[in-house]
Formats: sequence, structure tokens, C-alpha cells
Amino acid sequence: MLYSPSPEGAVKKFYLYVFHNIMFKPLSVFVGLRYTRAKRRDHFISFISLTSMFGVALGVAALITVLSVMNGFEKELRERILGMTSHAFITGANGTLKDWRSLESLISGAPHVVDSAPFVEGQAMLSQGSRVRGTLIRGVDPQLESRVSTIGDKVVQGDFDALKEGDFGIILGKDLAIAMRVATGDKITLITPHVTPTPAGVMPRLKRLNVVGIFEIGMYEYDSALAIMNIKDAAKLFRIPDKVTGLRLKLDDVFQAPRITSELLATLPSSFRAADWTYQHANFFRALKTEKTVMFVILLLIVAVAAFNIVSTLIMMVTDKQADIAILRTLGMTPRDIMTIFMVQGTMIGIFGTLLGIVGGVTLALNVETIIANLEHVLGYQFLPADVYYISSLPSDLRWNDVTIIGITAFLLSLLSTIYPSWRASKIRPAEALRYD
Repeated sequence: MLYSPSPEGAVKKFYLYVFHNIMFKPLSVFVGLRYTRAKRRDHFISFISLTSMFGVALGVAALITVLSVMNGFEKELRERILGMTSHAFITGANGTLKDWRSLESLISGAPHVVDSAPFVEGQAMLSQGSRVRGTLIRGVDPQLESRVSTIGDKVVQGDFDALKEGDFGIILGKDLAIAMRVATGDKITLITPHVTPTPAGVMPRLKRLNVVGIFEIGMYEYDSALAIMNIKDAAKLFRIPDKVTGLRLKLDDVFQAPRITSELLATLPSSFRAADWTYQHANFFRALKTEKTVMFVILLLIVAVAAFNIVSTLIMMVTDKQADIAILRTLGMTPRDIMTIFMVQGTMIGIFGTLLGIVGGVTLALNVETIIANLEHVLGYQFLPADVYYISSLPSDLRWNDVTIIGITAFLLSLLSTIYPSWRASKIRPAEALRYD
């Protein structure tokens, strides 16, 4: 017959378990919490504790704010770049496509390909009086361009639909228009790298264009060096009539662009070449990622310094409480319990510092754009000049996974900093500590 404990015995065992494991063992936790909030005779130790707590909070807040700003820059740059460049493009072996409509019909049903549009692209110079500026000319179809880019929504003067075939109109970036000192309705001269032989010698190919609009992306690289034309007019100027440079694609997942482009190219004849936006701007986004990692490590040192302050605080506390430790040992506390007391105290400093830093960092990250804008208004100074930086504002993109990683890392550093002082406290011998008391 199997033994079956009575209900009374089970209840008794339960209460014994609660007493020994929940009521007695937290005594060290209670003492640790008591030391944390008790008024100490030595105010210097209290000051060091507060310094450690605010040091952890400052490091956590700085990490959250800086990483949010860097995430904001990356997101803003990606959106602006992808608003002007396609997710991917396909071209021929010689850099041109003769029958882009046939290619469009081939890829129209391909997985992950949302839409496509043809384009013509080439380098040229713009001249107005004594002012000459190199620029990238992009020929687009005004009726199809909205499929793959947002350039039509960025026109601040004139009309994007004014790019009609045969009118040889041009839309300039805002900074390019300012540099050339032209506005909508003015004329400007385009100089292409193609030459025309004449009795007087070889002459560059010139064409007088009408400025029909001005766009503003908010990214100096494009606003200062890009001009938009009708695709037919651009093809004539670059001497590729009835051809285009390639076909720009819009994908359903920009982060999978390399894989999608590779799979799509595998289904096409070998005479086609393809590239995606990550290939075109790979070094740029790789540099952003590296910079973000480096900034995380550097700012984490602030939290590490605050953690070392916790070490100093606990060592001074152990020295100050030697008599108390000895009395607790004589009352039956084990070295492990003594160690727990000071680990609890240091951990509480780390927890409160981390929570305070998370609250401050999240608040600052969510309002950094408004704060910087107000500072610029008060000081009358722009921190990020548009002619130097890609983005002239300070965007912020708070990501909760970053907040979680930062919080856990700060807590672990604080927890690790309590081990050595707590171990020192557990090694104190009651007889030696009470000898002179």
C-alpha cells in the first residue's frame, strides 16, 4: 500500500516551507533594504551612493537618447534616399535598354516586385551666366514615376506634370537653383559630355532649357546636385533615342532587396545587370551601423564608471558596518546571508539608477526634436547646417528593444559591481570586528 500523506500533514509541511524559505531567508534582503534607506552617520557614503545612482541614470539616459537620435538619422536618410532612388534597378549589358516594355512584362508577375518605371540618367553641367555647376540629370516619365519614387510630391515650385515631351523643361533641386540663381520660369543652359563636330572644331552639345519647377528633398546631396527632365528629352540629349538607361523597381520589402534582386536576375537572360539600393549605398549605411555600435560602447563606459562608484560605496559601507556584520554573524547569519545584504544594497542603487535613466532617456528621446528646435530659436544658431550635413534637423526614433538592452546591460553591470564588496563583507570575522568595540 502506497503512503498517502494526510491533509493536516500537507498543510503543516506547507507552513514550514513558507516559514523557512519565504519568511526567514528574506531577513538578509530586509537588512539590505534597511541599510539602503537608513540615515547614515557618514553623509559622505550617502553622497557617493547618490552619485552612483545618478551616474547610472545619466549613462542610461545618454545611451537611450543618442541611440534614438542615430536611429532617427538612419531612418530619415533611408526614407529620403529611397524616396529618390529605387529599391532596385535593371539595365542592359551596355548600360542601356532598348525595349524596356518587354522587360517590364517579364518581371510584372515576379514575386515581391510591386511596380516599375523607366529612367534615363547621365552626368552634365548647368550654366547660367558665369555660374557653372556639375549635376546629375535624371529623365523620368511624369505619368509613371510615382510608381517608384516620391519626387512628384517634393516639388515646392512649379508642377511636376510640366515635364512634357519636346518642351525641354527641367526641375532643379532647391540648393542647385539657389547656386545657379534661377527660379521657375527662367532659362538655363545644359552642357552634355557628348560633342558635335563642326567646321570650327569639336563643340560641346548645348541645349537651352526652361526651369519649370524646383523640388526640395531635405537632403543636401540631392537638393544640390540633381535635376529632373522628361525621359524622352533626356534620351535625345544623351543620344540614346528610343532607349532608356534602365528600369527602376519598387519592392514590397526594402530590407530583402539584395535577395529579391538576385532571385529576379536569375530568371532573366544573362544580358541584364541589376543592383539594389543597399549596393548603391552600402558603405554609407555600413558606416552608420559601425558608428552606432562604437557610440554604444563609448557611452556604456559612463555606466561602467557609475558601477565602479557602487563598488566604492559598498566597500566604505562594509568598513562602516563591521560591528553590525559581526553581531549579525553571532546571531546566526551565514556568510552567504551577509553577502546577500550588500548585494541587495548595491542592486537597489543600480535598479533605481537604471529606472531613473530609462524614464529620463525615453522622455528626452521623445522630445529631442522640440528641445533642439527651441534651443536653436533661442540661441539663433543652427546646430546642423544644411550645406554640411545630410539632414539639417535632429530626428529621433525610439526603439524599445534598444531601451530593453540598455536597461538589462546597466542592471547587470550594477549587479556585477556588488560581488567583490559583498564577498569582502562575508569574510569578516566576528571576533576581530568586535575586538575594539
